[in-house]
Amino acid sequence: FGVILRVDFYRPEDLEKIVVRSAQLLEIPINDKGAHEIAKRSRGTPRVANRILRRVRDYAQVEAEGVITRDVAIQALDMLNVDEQGLDKMDRHIMLTIIEKFNGGPIGLDTLSTAVCEEKDTLEDVYEPFLIQRGYIKRTPRGRVATKRAYEHFGLEMGDDVESVQKKLF
Repeated sequence: FGVILRVDFYRPEDLEKIVVRSAQLLEIPINDKGAHEIAKRSRGTPRVANRILRRVRDYAQVEAEGVITRDVAIQALDMLNVDEQGLDKMDRHIMLTIIEKFNGGPIGLDTLSTAVCEEKDTLEDVYEPFLIQRGYIKRTPRGRVATKRAYEHFGLEMGDDVESVQKKLF
């Protein structure tokens, strides 16, 4: 067809509106701060925001009388292992694998895929765009490299060897 489109990530303010609208359609009671918390952790993607909204709703129905507030959203997202930056368990696994097992990189896609037990296409299409845009990893001709920001996210300094990384994490 020949049409090339570039899709940017949504701003948190726009995602917040999407979360509020979706909550209305699903008849989920939510306040502005709860919607904001979900939006800022949604990786800039409406699909992710709606998925998280449904999971937070499930948590709220069991633990908080069905109402999504900021505190309820934080508790649910913590339980789901989605941190304040929107990073999930696999994002952190990818970054720590590059840092711990491959001394920060570079590491090729095939090797990274094997090391984290994830399909290459999924790494390239789902995880890498977010991690690259947020400045946690970069793609070089020699492979993927963890950035200073990735190290800082885990409270590490670039150049830490594997043993010192493990001591700081545990």
